[in-house]
Amino acid sequence: MPERSPQLHPGAWWLWALGLGTAATRTTNPLLLALLVAASGYVVATHRSAAPWARSYAAFAKLAVAVLCVRLAFTVLLGSPIPGTHVLFTLPELPLPHWAQGIRLGGPVTAEALLFSGYNGLKLAALLICVGAANALSSPARLLKSLPGALYEAGVAVVVALTFAPHLIADVRRLRAARRLRGRPDRGVRGLLQVGLPVLEGALERSVALAAAMDARGFGRTAEVPARVRRTTAALTLGGLLGVCAGTYGLLTAEGGTYGLPVLLAGAAAALAGLRLGGRRSPRTRYRPAPWGVRAWLVAGSGAAVAALLTLAATREPDALNPGVVPLAAPALPLWPAASVLLALLPAFVVPQESRERA
Repeated sequence: MPERSPQLHPGAWWLWALGLGTAATRTTNPLLLALLVAASGYVVATHRSAAPWARSYAAFAKLAVAVLCVRLAFTVLLGSPIPGTHVLFTLPELPLPHWAQGIRLGGPVTAEALLFSGYNGLKLAALLICVGAANALSSPARLLKSLPGALYEAGVAVVVALTFAPHLIADVRRLRAARRLRGRPDRGVRGLLQVGLPVLEGALERSVALAAAMDARGFGRTAEVPARVRRTTAALTLGGLLGVCAGTYGLLTAEGGTYGLPVLLAGAAAALAGLRLGGRRSPRTRYRPAPWGVRAWLVAGSGAAVAALLTLAATREPDALNPGVVPLAAPALPLWPAASVLLALLPAFVVPQESRERA
């Protein structure tokens, strides 16, 4: 029997997805955002497992559509500051008191206002879909095992939060299937109410069981370390985080272009040193630690490359990545930013099917 390929490090999938999400925040061009969504969807379709947490991608996609619809509905009801001449329809406008100046309810709805809101809503929807891709591709349990000791407690809280939606979806599907087998309705308001109570009860029981298991395993207990090590750890971690924030601010502003990158690198190095020292307070052992190999570097690097190239394109070609709506015109597809987005498809070819996340 041939030896099974090692599974890809879950952190690589998250770095890839966060890179795509960062790229999505740099543009409002619907064509580029559609390419990002299509690339993430293709990778999820080829490398998603049959585990319960891997089914959350569809839920995130529906949430993205809901966010887009809500954004458009608010524009229709509350208006938009974008001026427009192409009036689609006019709603009855409600008079408001003088202290609510600048806000209106109803009135004319223009194509320019809807298009502007659609562009910005699509950016947020693409970001949610990228996060859903990370949830569908990486195992939360394996991701928690890969965290350093200093981040273990925070990682447990994050993993519990991330697995809430997949467990909720699995419970709803299980209860709806049980109701269909009994010949009872599983749709509509009545079906939703009769499914919602068992789902809530199951979530509470799972929370109590998780708390008991964490207490039995000594969660939150720390080892004794010298006081100077604790002070050094706190200073490095706090100073590193401040350096990362200051460096990031410098990179995002024109005035801080000279000091942004050095301060960011120094802050990241100090934060990593603080996390390494902080790991002494929570000694843990790892059974079969996830390896970080060449494929993990390629997957994480492809997401980082997409984010970096779209950020560069946003400064070089701002009009192409953020198309205007006044005057009303169809957005154009910039060639080299679109080719950069195609780098997000690299995981579909470098990660073999045998190394997918399994249930």
